[in-house]
Amino acid sequence: MLKLLGRSSSINVRKVLWTCAELALAPVHEGGGETSPVGAALDIRALNVKGLVPVLIDGDLVLSESNTICRYLAAREKRFDLLPEAPAARALVESWMDWQASDLNPAWRGVFMGRVRRHPDFADSALQEASIRDWTAQMRILDAQLTSTGAYVAGESFTLADIVLALSTNRWEQTPMERPGLPAIAAWMDRLSSRPGFAEYCRNGIA
Repeated sequence: MLKLLGRSSSINVRKVLWTCAELALAPVHEGGGETSPVGAALDIRALNVKGLVPVLIDGDLVLSESNTICRYLAAREKRFDLLPEAPAARALVESWMDWQASDLNPAWRGVFMGRVRRHPDFADSALQEASIRDWTAQMRILDAQLTSTGAYVAGESFTLADIVLALSTNRWEQTPMERPGLPAIAAWMDRLSSRPGFAEYCRNGIA
């Protein structure tokens, strides 16, 4: 039985849920906080020493890290449209997924945590403004890539890279701050609106 652990409001859990929608998979989903008990007194830390969600359970396999889970599920279902089998094409998709985790996500931390989560450690306005500048610079990179492809992040076809980056873009749209118009990103998000899971797990009013 395929089981997914983690609250449905989590941006990383929603990546996996959208991927499952694309794959026509319906895992048993048990919600909960990152380190709180989930379901029948199940401790996330007993499954994932990092103490973070999502956690995927597929038989004897226990897997963490949202982008890795998305890749695993696409490969498991042999959906080479979402994650190409050819090494070069797969590497291109994975490179944008890695960029999302290593460059784009850290950029929004200051302003998002300060203005949306209201975390006291991020209340400093200078820190928030620096975060906005960094986040904007990263989003301009994404806009330039989408301008280049004219369609999707990794080229002419929809892939896992679009799922993970659309979730980050939804957070960009939802965070209260000034932001420039990025027409290629706007057109891309509209293009994604017909995808299974987009309205339910991405542009659903949750940052």
